[in-house]
Amino acid sequence: MIEIRNLVKRFGPFTAVAGVSFKVGRGEVLGFLGPNGAGKSTTMKMITGFLTPTEGTAIVCGHDVTKEPLAVKEKIGYLPEGAPAYPDMTPEGFLNFICDVRGITGPNRRARIDEIAAKVHIEGVMRQSIETLSKGFKRRVGLAQAILHDPDVLIMDEPTDGLDPNQKHEVRALIQGMSSKKGIILSTHILEEVDAVCTRAIIINRGSIIADGTPEQLRARSRYYNAVGVTVRAGAEQKAGIRDELGRLAGVDEVEDAGSNSGGRDGVVSLMVIPKRGKSIVEEVGRHARAKGWSVDELRVDSGRLDEVFRTITSGGGGGGGGR
Repeated sequence: MIEIRNLVKRFGPFTAVAGVSFKVGRGEVLGFLGPNGAGKSTTMKMITGFLTPTEGTAIVCGHDVTKEPLAVKEKIGYLPEGAPAYPDMTPEGFLNFICDVRGITGPNRRARIDEIAAKVHIEGVMRQSIETLSKGFKRRVGLAQAILHDPDVLIMDEPTDGLDPNQKHEVRALIQGMSSKKGIILSTHILEEVDAVCTRAIIINRGSIIADGTPEQLRARSRYYNAVGVTVRAGAEQKAGIRDELGRLAGVDEVEDAGSNSGGRDGVVSLMVIPKRGKSIVEEVGRHARAKGWSVDELRVDSGRLDEVFRTITSGGGGGGGGR
């Protein structure tokens, strides 16, 4: 549904996007991640036709954005950063205006506006001027206009920005509910959102893609992937011995303190056992604990940490350019 071909965007001598290429199919929700200034919003603006690429193009539902920009815009629902809207309009007036723009007419127009208002939970503020709304309600009005025409492709820049936890949950559920029939790209700096709604994630830094995979594949790049958290009933004086024992196991790379009782307070020692790359060590750790007769309160396997992967692969290139 979306094919990005070697997109480049330069602003004078500064290259904001440096040859980005990827595809998004129907049913995919692609999380677009990166530090501020990495080129996320610039890429999204080129896909939607708001910025003209310096090189390359985007194909949306078979239409080339550089040759058929209006056809592309017909297929796309776009929620830009900040969700700008006319402040003196009411949400009801704004959505009627969007119906005019999108060519939504006839007897179903009113029903469609009511349906979308209910989906994003703005029924109670439909006749209030947009400038008086909270940031969260403004964001939901922006989301309403993006999905009003039931587009095949959704491009959303920080869709849950400014929402409280309950509102974030509602919007994520809405995205999941629509995802099977659409191709969706959403940028976010909230890594839990990737786990919550995305089937795939791309990390961009300094205008280039540096990682592309499912959330599980990205977590597998974490040094904590398959790490074992172990909590043992033992005193502080036994901690060093337990740590040394675990550190000598064949599949173990390192042992770290973990948890509030890592120092052996209250008769409990908590450690995180880091495996050598790609190793599964939970059975090895469990066997050793049994052999030593340790009283184990907890033995858990870490699935990897997206925040640590993000920091590791973007460190040193913070993307501090202004090409966000």
